[in-house]
Amino acid sequence: MYGRGFSVLIALIFSYGASAQSESPEKLFEQAVRWHQAGDIDRAIPAYEKFLAQRPDFLMALSNLGAAYARVGRYQDAIGQYRHALNLDPANTQVQLNLALAYYKTSQMEIAAAILEKVHQAVPDQLQPALLLANCWLAMGKNKDVIRLLAPMAERSPGDLGTAYVLGTALVRDNQLARGQVLIERILHEGDSAEARLLVGMTKLKAQDFAGSLADLAKAIELNPNLPDVYSFYGRALQVAGDAAGAVEAFRKALAANPNDYDANLQLAVYSKEENKLDEARKYLDHALQVRPGDFGVRYEMASVAMRQNKPDTARAELESIVKESPDFVEAHVALATVYYRLKRKEDGDRERAIVQKLNAAAQDKQPGVNVK
Repeated sequence: MYGRGFSVLIALIFSYGASAQSESPEKLFEQAVRWHQAGDIDRAIPAYEKFLAQRPDFLMALSNLGAAYARVGRYQDAIGQYRHALNLDPANTQVQLNLALAYYKTSQMEIAAAILEKVHQAVPDQLQPALLLANCWLAMGKNKDVIRLLAPMAERSPGDLGTAYVLGTALVRDNQLARGQVLIERILHEGDSAEARLLVGMTKLKAQDFAGSLADLAKAIELNPNLPDVYSFYGRALQVAGDAAGAVEAFRKALAANPNDYDANLQLAVYSKEENKLDEARKYLDHALQVRPGDFGVRYEMASVAMRQNKPDTARAELESIVKESPDFVEAHVALATVYYRLKRKEDGDRERAIVQKLNAAAQDKQPGVNVK
């Protein structure tokens, strides 16, 4: 964490005006760092805090205290320290990276990604900011952005399996299965692994090889049950196999490993809604929306929950907003027509039904084959 000469550096920093007391600022900081390096965070934090009460603008202490707060899950406190540090040194990319990670840990993906884009621009050859940015975009469903970011890096460093894995995940999610397969084979070349099995399982799931997908995802869990996303995709495979109870269990395990798993939150919300556990469904949807702000699928389900709660005006407002932003969202138009009829607004309901018929006709015209009229 700190190189040789650290004690000399601290002595120089505090050589002017150091207290003659036994607990001088210099000694407080040195002790905090020793505890921090030893992993004794419970003692390091109050020592940093006491030091900063006397030296509130010492950048290294602010950054270290932020890291200590993050270590024990106090991410909002960590964000405050990092923000203070950046006020003193706005171009410090390491503090920016730590700040972005704290936002990532608190599901504030948009903020984290915005910070990481600036870091990546400042240090484009550093892998850690790029991979963290890619993971933010994966969580936000921005697969094409991940591909644009990582494809050149994967070409420059074909042996970097971490980059290959994240890029392969984005390619498979974007239905670019052939390109994803190249990376899967590269990972498999290094031997059987949970990461490779997860990618293979995801690919088979996209290709509708549901039995094969289940087998590979089960093997991935066997190899590494802590692998990110593995239970989420296993739950989706169980869904399409008709095993609802197994899917719910898998999604719950996904959230136990990662409370920010978008798919697990959304799918558990749907199951809770069907069981009329509406408050529970809303809780999952709120969390999913934190991960992907503005997501149409989550907002559509929120409107559906509002309808079941007999709140048609709440549902109407949400659905009107959705169809304004996404005019081709057929299911939202169908639901909005239903809401209008419930509110005795027949003219508006009829208008939405006409839109649905038009959208369905347009979709049918795009289907292959001869359209007989």
